[in-house]
Amino acid sequence: MFDIPFLDIPPLVGAAGDVALPGSKSISNRVLLLAALSEGCTTVHDLLDSDDTRVMLQALQTLGCDIRHQPDGSVRITGLAGQLPITNAELFLGNAGTAMRPLAAALALLAAVNGGQFLLTGVARMHERPIGDLVDALAQLGCPIAYTGQTGYPPLRVGSGEPVALDLSQPIRVRGDVSSQFLTALLLALPLVTQGRPGTAQCGQSITIEVQGELISKPYIDITLNLLARFGVQIERQGWQTFTLPANAHYVSPGDIHVEGDASSASYFIALGALAAPVASGDGIRISGVGTESIQGDIRFIEAAESMGAITESGPNWLHVRRGCWPLRPITLDCNHIPDAAMTLGVMALYASGTTRLTNIASWRVKETDRIAAMATELRKLGATVDEGPDWIAITPPATPQDWRAASIHTYDDHRMAMCLSLAAFNPGQVPVRIQDPKCVAKTFPDYFEALMGVASAAHAHIPVVCIDGPTASGKGTLAAAVAQRLGYHVLDSGALYRLVGVAAERAGLSTSTAALSDPAQAERIAQLARHMRVRFQAGAVLLDDHDVSQALRTESAGMAASRVSALPGVREALLQLQRDFRQLPGLVADGRDMGTVVFPDAALKVYLTASAACRAERRHAQLVQRGEKAIIQDLLQALEQRDEQDKTRTHAPLKPAEDAVLLDNSEDTIEQSVSKVMGWWSRKQPF
Repeated sequence: MFDIPFLDIPPLVGAAGDVALPGSKSISNRVLLLAALSEGCTTVHDLLDSDDTRVMLQALQTLGCDIRHQPDGSVRITGLAGQLPITNAELFLGNAGTAMRPLAAALALLAAVNGGQFLLTGVARMHERPIGDLVDALAQLGCPIAYTGQTGYPPLRVGSGEPVALDLSQPIRVRGDVSSQFLTALLLALPLVTQGRPGTAQCGQSITIEVQGELISKPYIDITLNLLARFGVQIERQGWQTFTLPANAHYVSPGDIHVEGDASSASYFIALGALAAPVASGDGIRISGVGTESIQGDIRFIEAAESMGAITESGPNWLHVRRGCWPLRPITLDCNHIPDAAMTLGVMALYASGTTRLTNIASWRVKETDRIAAMATELRKLGATVDEGPDWIAITPPATPQDWRAASIHTYDDHRMAMCLSLAAFNPGQVPVRIQDPKCVAKTFPDYFEALMGVASAAHAHIPVVCIDGPTASGKGTLAAAVAQRLGYHVLDSGALYRLVGVAAERAGLSTSTAALSDPAQAERIAQLARHMRVRFQAGAVLLDDHDVSQALRTESAGMAASRVSALPGVREALLQLQRDFRQLPGLVADGRDMGTVVFPDAALKVYLTASAACRAERRHAQLVQRGEKAIIQDLLQALEQRDEQDKTRTHAPLKPAEDAVLLDNSEDTIEQSVSKVMGWWSRKQPF
């Protein structure tokens, strides 16, 4: 996950490849709650690992549920069988509506029957999301429940600490036109009190729920009903207005249950396949984890994408999508059946040949943010013309490629805003897009941007590069890594590649002494070795032929060998293409001695570090002492001065600043000060 303030996505042109979806958020949190309320143990496979599921798991553990994470990645939950071993707790539920609403209902009923009191809180936005209709429905039953802040919104205090009598004799009425999660919460919670426990007015009697107004987001109720059946409770419904729970219903674990991939998350890659040009590596996007057998309503996003021009194929657990009609066709669509995925249509509308109108989306206004207002604001930044109403939005794309504008997209701490707006980077205007707070995708799809960058492609010249060159021990590697982390870019330590040549030569029994390298045959053997090195940078380790050589690369002998072999034209030629291959989406920070002059002469920003040899010797001495190695500072200074002279006077690519490099003397700077300077120079080059 990109844990950075913003992510700049360069203009993208094509995409092809495979995407494995994370588990469905809607299914994951429903399954977790059902497993916790059931009799028996449930092993949940393919559970979504995200912010929303983590807060649900933490809440269930706080309530006394035994949860075990298995070596195979599954989660084993021992159900509470409708009992409450913990009767007083405060639960923080973040911004997870799929945790707040069902837990509020379940705990209100259990606290009324068994006695107990619970405080349910969340982040500031959760305290702005309405819950009054659910509270009103629970109050009809006699559940003690109170607002601790603004009426109609969390935080909530449920239960009085003592058992109270519930009245289940009359139908329970709940509004359906604000959020389907209110009805889902009641459906998940009410089986807990259909068995005539002490405190209920009716023993072993069925319970009826009546929906007031039009029920929105019906496919999410289908998910709920499907999962209730998996846990042993069959609900009878008459249309979408009346739902009847049978008498003496109780939850029984199915033993094992698999969470299918998230259909809402699939919408981004369905859209990607529809709008991205094919590339040499393949045609279209293959999505695994969800398909024609999905129980999620958002799978019908495929129909909307097809109506706009996408070509799709599908199977039980997979989809394949590629571009068909181009530009896309504008549509007018009632989106009640795909409320979350419909946001992606708003971005696809940017690539249509006319105005797209999405209706029946009032629920957007009570989600993680007011999504109608947010989408209108951000799409206008890109150059679109947008009109909006209480439950609709109409989007007209920029008239020409020149009308597209580079935009910094505010994401409102809303995962879907970040994911769907990232697709604006495929614009015909060839302008970049900045996604603010990209880590908000952790709510449902922590690895979304890695997945997108893994299948997308861009013109080579559009992939940004920051070069940081300088003499040995100037701190360029530390600076490059810090800048790359701040930008979410890949990092290339070119010095490590040359050190790898030296280490590989030593492992192969080839000398890298000055005398040995003066022999053309020996120089060619070293170059041949460089051409066939198998190198991987993985989780802070450097692997050579699958062997971890990280420690060997840090020795002084490896550094001196790197300086000598880097002067060999054959070695430099062998490593040049390898270095350029590191230029991958979303961008690269490269450090070395000729990154800006030879390897990436077109880099957007070139920085040349300067620091006195004495200062660098002190830094190197401190590093060696910290590692427990003995070192004499005067010897280090002499070695550095010798290395500097070799690098500056070598025939091929001598060490020098690029003509357009910015000089940075970091002799007195902390690493953070140097990073701030580089980030400042970088920001001034951006169009946002």
